[in-house]
Amino acid sequence: MRQQSQEAAAFIQEKVEVEPTVGLILGSGLGVLADEIENPVMIQYKEIPHFPESTVSGHKGQLVIGKLEGRQVIAMQGRFHYYEGYDMKQVTFPVRVMKELGVETLFVTNAAGGVNESFEAGNLMVITDHINNMGDNPLMGVNDEELGPRFPDMSEAYDRALIHHAEQSAERLSLNIQKGVYVGNTGPAYETAAEVRMIRTLGGDAVGMSTVPEVIVANHMGIRVLGISCISNMAAGILDQPLTHDEVIETTGKVREDFLGFVKDLLKTLPA
Repeated sequence: MRQQSQEAAAFIQEKVEVEPTVGLILGSGLGVLADEIENPVMIQYKEIPHFPESTVSGHKGQLVIGKLEGRQVIAMQGRFHYYEGYDMKQVTFPVRVMKELGVETLFVTNAAGGVNESFEAGNLMVITDHINNMGDNPLMGVNDEELGPRFPDMSEAYDRALIHHAEQSAERLSLNIQKGVYVGNTGPAYETAAEVRMIRTLGGDAVGMSTVPEVIVANHMGIRVLGISCISNMAAGILDQPLTHDEVIETTGKVREDFLGFVKDLLKTLPA
């Protein structure tokens, strides 16, 4: 894994002159943020050694590297999912590569179903913690101590200082954000109403099919994490309507300006 991530990082470094310190993983319908990057270098995933390819609608499948709000960033326009048939190590491989490139802080975003009944579609939720309900873990197998410890601490999986920073940013922008626990399921089927009731009982506020593996690997490698969910729909059983991926894309489009403004302000005012 270390050799492969070094080879992928070396390929990327040949094409850029900057060293990104902030990584951005942009979920379904949220890749528009990468269009704001100045002097962008775009690299298709299929060109990068050992990279999988994104197969999901709404995911462009490329890295965008450049400057955003004064920060050197590397953005993923589209991520990899367990349900696409990739294993957990493939799903999280880009996080390993980001670390090799110099990334110290990771903003991970997603579209998620609202489980907390006080939420509404279109809300932005800062993730305070997560529940791994995927039945797998990207750290299974032999551990490479040069990448991270055998048993990484997850008591602050989402950096508290960054959560406080997000709260301050939202207040500055007069943006009404939610905070809550994200539950990661494998997908690709949406949850049943009974499963949503179970998730709520377990303490989940939002549910999705990504993010958790990436955050585990980021913590394993000492990258601090801020997570943001766009509540794209209310989960099954809360509202009497079917769930579709088209609805996810439509809702994230409606909150585009709030999302863009929020993340750009977070970057501009990011403490060292």
